[in-house]
Amino acid sequence: MSTLRDKRLFLFDMDGTLYLEDTLFDGTLELLHRIREKGGTYLFLTNNSSKGVDAYVEKLTRLGIPCEAADFLTSTDATVAYVREHAPSKRFYCVGTRSFVQQLRSCGLSVTDDVTDDAVDGVILSNDTELTFAKLSHASRLLTCADRLYLATNPDWVCPTSFGSVPDCGSFAQMLEHATGKRPYVIGKPRPDMLQLAMRRCGCTAEETLMVGDRLYTDIAAGVNAGVDTVFVLSGEGTRAMLASSDVTPTYVMEDVRELCRRIG
Repeated sequence: MSTLRDKRLFLFDMDGTLYLEDTLFDGTLELLHRIREKGGTYLFLTNNSSKGVDAYVEKLTRLGIPCEAADFLTSTDATVAYVREHAPSKRFYCVGTRSFVQQLRSCGLSVTDDVTDDAVDGVILSNDTELTFAKLSHASRLLTCADRLYLATNPDWVCPTSFGSVPDCGSFAQMLEHATGKRPYVIGKPRPDMLQLAMRRCGCTAEETLMVGDRLYTDIAAGVNAGVDTVFVLSGEGTRAMLASSDVTPTYVMEDVRELCRRIG
């Protein structure tokens, strides 16, 4: 059985794990430096599909974390990979930000603003911080009137903020389910796809990999599903009380990333 000292690849959720909004958590920079000092690698994984990788590079750089685009994997990346494999010729209507739609188009996916029946083969739902009633109405009609492929980038109910939480893609999906009776096929965490892609990219095994996050039902569940050890940090959405009611069991429970820094040696 591998220990924390044996880990070579560290996969980090970001908001709630390394920082909260624009506040970098104490210990984050020290931990990242320590990983590199030990000869390890880290990648930043996020279910948030409302922003492009360039926005994350800008934000983390502003917070003092040196990074580049190759350091990130997002639920948008996983969605693109899924569509390329399973539905490469389908045309999609997207409930998402302009940035999200541009990312899909730049990756060669067929995305349309035409919401007539013949123009749309499927619907993709994401964390839309530019959500409008018109988008919800179009998606409801498309999902109700035909049996279309329906994908969601991630199942997160909320995004953490300094004052609490705001709705995320999972909440939007539940709203559409009440309206249409349809449930999406969810792409991001807790599915293991992003973690498996990260391990292939870095040439690391599951035993050498550690997933660190603040959400049991996405971050930690994804690690369990990918067969890697996990650290559940209590600096974001997650609390100790949640452990008692969850069927997802992390390998380790820690207060924050500073504790992880102390324990990796």
